[in-house]
This record gives sequence, C-alpha cells and structure tokens, in this order.
Amino acid sequence: MPHTVTAEIIELFKNKGGSMYGGEAVTQLEHALQCATLAKQNHSTHELITASLLHDVGHLLHDLPTDASDKGIDDLHENLAANYLQKHFKPAVVEAVKLHVAAKRYLCAVEQGYFESLSNPSKISLQFQGGTMNSDEVANFESNEFYKEAISLRRWDDQAKVANLVSPFVESFISSIESSLK
Repeated sequence: MPHTVTAEIIELFKNKGGSMYGGEAVTQLEHALQCATLAKQNHSTHELITASLLHDVGHLLHDLPTDASDKGIDDLHENLAANYLQKHFKPAVVEAVKLHVAAKRYLCAVEQGYFESLSNPSKISLQFQGGTMNSDEVANFESNEFYKEAISLRRWDDQAKVANLVSPFVESFISSIESSLK
C-alpha cells in the first residue's frame, strides 16, 4: 500500500496531468514521466528521479488559467511545488525542484548556445522568470548544495517534450517516491 502522499501525487496526476504543458506538444503527465525516465536512465538517485517526476507539480496546484504563461504570468510553480513537497520529501528533492527554473536562467548565463537550444515556450517563460542571470546571481546559485542536481534536472526538463513518446506509468516510480520521503 503506497504512502498517503504517494497516493495523493498519483491522484493529482490522474486528475490534472492531462492538461497541456505550457505550449509544448505534451501533457503535464507526459512531461513528468519523460523527465523522470531520463533521470532513471542516467542512473540518478531516488531523490533526483522523484524531483524529475515532480518538478512541475506546482502547475497542477495553482488555480491560474491554463494559458497564464501565454499572457506573461509567472505562476511561480517552482515555489508552489517546493512548498508542497517540503512537508514530505528530503531536501535533495525539494531543492532540485525549487532550483530548476533558476537552473535555466543559470545555464543561459554560463553555457554558450544554451538559450538557442530552448523551445520557444521556454524562451518566452525565461523572460518573466527573470531572464539570464547576472554574475551575482550565478555565484549565489552555485552556492546551493544541490545546484548540480538542479542542472541535471533542467537538462532532462528541456528534453522531456517529445510528442507521442511511450513512457512508463506514474506508478512505476513509486519506489523512488517512497525512498525519497523524510
């Protein structure tokens, strides 16, 4: 029998995961499953696999319209997700989730060609998420214990937008979820 929060997460994905993922050709659930699968294929820790699965859960928790990002509204999904997750999960999960938007801003600042590799919806959201980091923001980001995990998560996040890709069911990640609980 899964832990209560695990069952809650599965139910959340079943009820709201079918919504489209911010202008991309995948649903929220497809994006989450693709991201977690990439983490698993890269032999990540249970915490990073769980963070990859749940990094955008904040999109499922807010009450904004589905086209909020099209209107330039930042739903602050990374903060919503981190606040939700910190009650139940280890810091390695929470911090990677909280930092995955900052990781996009960071990579735009430090990696030649990264911005150009982003999808159009990611380029648009970057603008209302603060744009490319300045040098002080880069140093602050690098001071976080989990910044490297956030960068890995960000890279999988960028790749996890493949339409019609067959992914495992969310239930296949229960062991990672439960291993990542406090």
